[in-house]
Amino acid sequence: MSTTDIEKREFQAEVSEILDIVIHSLYTDKEIFIRELISNASDALEKMRLKQLAEGDVFEADRPLEINISTDEEAKTLTISDHGIGMTRTELNENLGTIAHSGTKAFLQAMKESGGAGADVIGQFGVGFYSSFMVAESVEVYTHSWQPDGEHVKWASDGGGSYTVEEADGQHRGCRIVVHLKEDQAEFAKPDRVKDIIERYSNFVGFPVNLNGERVNAVEAVWLKSKSEVDEEEYKAFYQFVSHSMDAPRYTMHFSADAPLSINALLFVPGENMERFGMGPQPAGVALYCRKVLIDQNPEGLLPEWLRFVKGVIDSEDLPLNISRESMQDTALVRKLNTLLTKRFVKFLAKQGKDSPEDYLEFFKRFGRFLKEGIVASPEHSEALSGLLRFESTMSEGEALTSLDEYVDRMKEGQEEIYYLVGDTKAALEKGPFVEAFQARGLEVALFTEQVDDYVLQSLREFKGKKMVCADRADIDMDDVPTEGESLSEEDTKALVEWMSKTLTDKVEGVAAGKRLVSHPVVALIPQDAPNAQLRAMMEAMGQTAPEMKARLEINPRHDLVKQLHQLKAGNEELAEAVACQLADNALLAAGLGTSEADAAANMNSLLGKILGELDKK
Repeated sequence: MSTTDIEKREFQAEVSEILDIVIHSLYTDKEIFIRELISNASDALEKMRLKQLAEGDVFEADRPLEINISTDEEAKTLTISDHGIGMTRTELNENLGTIAHSGTKAFLQAMKESGGAGADVIGQFGVGFYSSFMVAESVEVYTHSWQPDGEHVKWASDGGGSYTVEEADGQHRGCRIVVHLKEDQAEFAKPDRVKDIIERYSNFVGFPVNLNGERVNAVEAVWLKSKSEVDEEEYKAFYQFVSHSMDAPRYTMHFSADAPLSINALLFVPGENMERFGMGPQPAGVALYCRKVLIDQNPEGLLPEWLRFVKGVIDSEDLPLNISRESMQDTALVRKLNTLLTKRFVKFLAKQGKDSPEDYLEFFKRFGRFLKEGIVASPEHSEALSGLLRFESTMSEGEALTSLDEYVDRMKEGQEEIYYLVGDTKAALEKGPFVEAFQARGLEVALFTEQVDDYVLQSLREFKGKKMVCADRADIDMDDVPTEGESLSEEDTKALVEWMSKTLTDKVEGVAAGKRLVSHPVVALIPQDAPNAQLRAMMEAMGQTAPEMKARLEINPRHDLVKQLHQLKAGNEELAEAVACQLADNALLAAGLGTSEADAAANMNSLLGKILGELDKK
């Protein structure tokens, strides 16, 4: 064909400006151009598949619906071809000039108003195609339409101010794009480099992607299948692929939704939590796709940070993307996706806990800390997450765990508070002075044994309208219960309380006679809004200064030690003061407040010395 038959066209000034934006501003990673060209080829194949169903007469009907990529390191070229719907000469001019065709000035205005990310044009062929000029000296497009009488056409440009269109005999149906690489971009003619890009971004394209004759995308987009079409082995294989691990998933959540957003999701809970073994915070493991094309391997904000242990894929067709497919344009949509996915996943866990409680306990032992983190970090999900907690209780046998729902079901009629304690072990908590008052009244106390639990429970505040109350608080009002043993008289009790208040003024806020003790002589109670021992320890570990605080001491006027102390203060006040101080130290130590174990031991030795000295006098 003579050069006079070559049609040369000039790009409009606005189109040149847009080319400059696409090439130099919107794409941060040059490798993205391969993803864009594959995505365009996939779109063309999908259109061809639908066209074959509707049309009886198709050019080269026996051509397979596949994408073929070839590299030539010597010539520094990358060729991507498909047997898709192809283009006529007119369509070639329009499609490769889509930006102008759709309204160049409007596009540029949208770009300016959005700071460079406001135009949702990624689905248009021209934009993705032009990303190839980031790496190309020139680009050639060879094409033939699906129509039997279509032309054999070639389009070519160096990305400057013009392009050419001419006839080129012998073309197959579809498009063949030849990218002539710049000298410093020759890496994209290396097969290994291209294969890595395909596997990273286009592994789940719905048509075969072949590189130099070998298929690359061997893994199916399992998340787009119906659950009835996928067996456990397929789920396991896909989980191992996305998580880069060899174990089996503990849980598999596969769902799709049309409203309020179109979503296909396949999420996995790993068999083990690696953070338990000191591996440090794990990176997010849920990738974001749009119509099987990777948008972001680690999308920020798609799921809350406390769900970082979840692995899998989210695919949504509703994503308005910026021109590079690299970040989501509409943060409101990100929040909507976040809320929807989080609610669905928490609801899924709740169902697992109900349907298979033993399996769920194994999950909670490994991943429970993430849920506790969520209660603090995501108040909007705290009610649902708190129902997923498992803990020991004064009404559970041995090491059996229970839930807040089960606690509420067991509550006494008229009870409005959920009582709990935080400590080292269930055994230690049950031996302490705080539990016995509740047990005497038939009230259950939930027992939590992780240091973070107190902070979590103070953040929770209530569950299903029932207030969460720590059992070591001073202002808990309790009904009277029958008591054993003779008590000090009201007059003697009052006198002892006044004397102990003066004696212990440096140690406690005050002393009172109470009804909650049964087998213990004294207990140290914490003001309602003050941090307890566990929370104070956590604050100190974080470098924060815990507020100054004194506990209130409550005595049991029926206990022999208290009655003997009353008698002792009348005959030997010095020894009585030492005994009172030791009782206070013991109570503060049991509450994790005030004196240290070393000081308590030293005071005990001093007290024993005084007692032995009194015996020697006799």
